[in-house]
Amino acid sequence: MGQSYPEMVEQACKGGADIIQLRGKTVSKKDLVPLARELKEICHRYGALFIVNDDLDVALEVEADGVHLGQEDLPLLEAKKQVGARSFLIGRSTHSLEQALEAEKEGASYVALGPIFATPTKPGRKAVGLELIKKYSAALKTPFVAIGGIHLDNVEEVLKLGAPRIAVVRAVFEANNIEESARALKEKIQSYDAA
Repeated sequence: MGQSYPEMVEQACKGGADIIQLRGKTVSKKDLVPLARELKEICHRYGALFIVNDDLDVALEVEADGVHLGQEDLPLLEAKKQVGARSFLIGRSTHSLEQALEAEKEGASYVALGPIFATPTKPGRKAVGLELIKKYSAALKTPFVAIGGIHLDNVEEVLKLGAPRIAVVRAVFEANNIEESARALKEKIQSYDAA
């Protein structure tokens, strides 16, 4: 493929992705800020939200739409204090209903549930399975996103259990045609919602 992050993000947005998260785990800190600024500009051009993974400082510096924090990252209440009164999404990764309820109590904008299926983007993390989606759906008022090993062939399994949103990495960004893959996934989700 050999495409740059901006090229890949633009194709995903053209295909209908409505939120992009920058997971810059392999990007140096000095390169992360200019990359985040460029990706935010692309996202906003297509009406998509832009979220930075793990790094609240970078998210605030580039005026991203939000930050996504893992269980080992900055505590949610501390992040809220740093964000202040500005309009800003703060998401939290969760792997159990207890973690999700705690994040909801602390005021998370949304929680991510996963990995639903085993995935190489979360090495060493055991899949939480499909049944947890039903529990989240029944117990949470906070929006949640199902993530981890989801693709075109299994997305309906996830949706039918009550997941309101889906997040993917490999299903789009490792595809031969990113735009078409994003579009196919979005169409499948929309057709399921309309049914």
